[in-house]
Amino acid sequence: MSKAFLMKGFQSLRGNPMDVTACEINELMTIKSIETIDPEMRDFLFSLGCFEGRTITLISILGSTYIVNISDARYSIDAQLAQAIKV
Repeated sequence: MSKAFLMKGFQSLRGNPMDVTACEINELMTIKSIETIDPEMRDFLFSLGCFEGRTITLISILGSTYIVNISDARYSIDAQLAQAIKV
């Protein structure tokens, strides 16, 4: 079993949202919240269409870069941004 699969099961048992770094590849998830104290990061994610209720799909992971699909557009985000997106 993959680490993401185990983490997903653990998080769902606790009822806590997980971040995008723990998602499975090609899994469609709903954004539950954006958790960051940095207003610039929050605004940047919002400009990508990344906010509560939207769907996000993790397309691939290339090192510490995450390729995600948000509202029919693909974006490359770093691990810090991916960790701020709770699904």
